[in-house]
Amino acid sequence: MTPEMLIAAAICLPVIIAAGIAAAGKFPNLREGVTLIGAVALFAVVVQLTLLVAGGARPELFVGEAVPGLAFAFKLEPLGALFAVVASGLWIVNSFYSIGYMRGNRERNQTRFYICFALALCGAMGVAMSGNLFTLFVFYEVLTLSTYPLVAHKGDAAAQRGARIYLLTLLGTSIGFLLTAIMWTWALAGQNLDFVDGGLLANANLSPLVSSALLLLFVFGVGKAALMPFHFWLPNAMVAPTPVSALLHAVAVVKAGVFTVMKISVYIFGDELLHATPSREFLIGAACVTIVLASLIAMTKDNLKARLAYSTIAQLAYVTLGAMLADHAGVLGGSLQIAAHAAGKMTLFMCAGAIYVATGLTNISDMKGLGRKMPLVFIAFFIASLSIIGIPPLAGDWPKYELMQGAIDDRHDWVVIILVLSSLLNIAYLLPIPILALMPPPGTKPLKEFKRPGGAPALTVAAPLFTAALCFVLFFVIDPVSDFLEPAFATVEYFHGVDLP
Repeated sequence: MTPEMLIAAAICLPVIIAAGIAAAGKFPNLREGVTLIGAVALFAVVVQLTLLVAGGARPELFVGEAVPGLAFAFKLEPLGALFAVVASGLWIVNSFYSIGYMRGNRERNQTRFYICFALALCGAMGVAMSGNLFTLFVFYEVLTLSTYPLVAHKGDAAAQRGARIYLLTLLGTSIGFLLTAIMWTWALAGQNLDFVDGGLLANANLSPLVSSALLLLFVFGVGKAALMPFHFWLPNAMVAPTPVSALLHAVAVVKAGVFTVMKISVYIFGDELLHATPSREFLIGAACVTIVLASLIAMTKDNLKARLAYSTIAQLAYVTLGAMLADHAGVLGGSLQIAAHAAGKMTLFMCAGAIYVATGLTNISDMKGLGRKMPLVFIAFFIASLSIIGIPPLAGDWPKYELMQGAIDDRHDWVVIILVLSSLLNIAYLLPIPILALMPPPGTKPLKEFKRPGGAPALTVAAPLFTAALCFVLFFVIDPVSDFLEPAFATVEYFHGVDLP
């Protein structure tokens, strides 16, 4: 297949898969077989594209113009390829997990669930491979609209409320801020929205006031990045079934947000313009406030998924922080966080789902002694927690190291203190969970009995064990991953005119 055909396949395959799922809806085994085969096929296509990118190619596909000057165009570069590989690869894992969870929990509307999942992957692939801001915006909204039914899946009052908050927040920020920023960029760049090495606006001679306003519109317009104060949609969206939280709210949706922030920073502004933009300092501060405040809120949550949701908000801010540091180590650290956090947080959410399917428990305080009945689940949870904290040899160590280096290079030494404090807070709200689970229940109280005979379905245990192992693997492949990403940041300076001691 030609590169153009591969990009077309990556965008169209999820839609074809969704149609196949709908056609096989009355036959659960066939429906889920279509899901699995489709997920593997999509991953295979993305891997072929990634190999082309690794060889120096930049696969492109021009579809046409919606109106003169606004083109549907795709171009895959290393940062987009990383996001596409993460999203498509973990879709396979999550598909196996979903089968165990949805059947084990006897969820309704499973056909609709799998259809919306496939359509969401279409949105994620479009975001990853977009060649300009217009194409990115269209698929950004596809991702929002296709995941709304997943958040509202249970259909009760809490799910409907959470879904409304989800939809209104993400549409409100994207239409009110992001679309405004895109239109303004189109005017400033001479009716051009293409992603350009070194930054589309790098030579636009913007005043500090204009560049500051534009940057604020872009960053806060990307509501999926969950930067405070536009973060509240994410905890409310946790009413969704755990497979939704695991992939879409730990991988595809939120990573589409921070990926968009990173791509705009590198390919629309460029590091030189960012360093000349005063609001960059404000956004570095906002990211650090989000990291600390969300972590403190996480410590107060007894509900496991709520605690993980606020942890996600804090961890996403790492990527925004890296983008705003706008030096080589900073953007590398933020980019590595996309993959490392995806593996770690997906593991934690899947463990939460396995616990719920087996016992019906959602509150951490009720899980005392549960680790003795579900040892594999809590081992996976413990490993993923260490990765989120940043303990070697696990994947989460490298992003924090690079972000610290980027902060020092950019003369923001105080950011290092924030990152160290973040790790300490990670310890405080994550490690007590597996430790509590290993303790015997109080007094003579027996261990919690499984609500489901046999405990958690095997697929809901195997999937988090796989992603926990992936946390180890990612630590040891840091060199090839960094080398792969290097061309994306070739124009980003290591230092910006400062004399090092």
